[in-house]
Amino acid sequence: MRLFAAVLPPGPAVEELRRAVAPLRSLPGADALRWTATAGWHYTLAFLGEVDEELLPELSERMGRAAHRTERFGLRIHGGGRFDGRALWSGAAGGLDAMRLLAERADAAARRTGIPMEEHRRYAPHLTLARSRVKVDLTPFTEALDGFEGVAWEVGELSLVRSDLPVDGVPGEQPRYEVVRAWGLG
Repeated sequence: MRLFAAVLPPGPAVEELRRAVAPLRSLPGADALRWTATAGWHYTLAFLGEVDEELLPELSERMGRAAHRTERFGLRIHGGGRFDGRALWSGAAGGLDAMRLLAERADAAARRTGIPMEEHRRYAPHLTLARSRVKVDLTPFTEALDGFEGVAWEVGELSLVRSDLPVDGVPGEQPRYEVVRAWGLG
């Protein structure tokens, strides 16, 4: 199964961001973007890729330890940005050091379980809003999100999420996400 570790924003934070993003869908160039569904909005901490189900018990134990060793922290959705003209995202503000630590611990838990992880790079928290297969000028979108400051909440758990990719050729099809397991922080 295809898995990733994540922080999931609570309903009020998602709803607030949804209202801020809605007007962006009418900006010039918005039709070239594939907008992500609000039900799938999350901050990926570590992408694990395909994981053999036999590894789940050990992975769960290690992820649980990573969560319990990390204190709860405050977070809010903040501003916007882009990756290479192909992805529009909203960032995070608040307990970013704690979030980076949790990301490093989730990555280490996967590695110690025997899951081959991608090359390690500095964690940059982002919540993907839209993607494009071709380069798009995302400047108007990021400018529209510049002043966005979401409601603060306390991150209280680490989630292990299963990702089922959309069926090719089905217009509007979105990935489906399911929380496999979650552990309380602290």
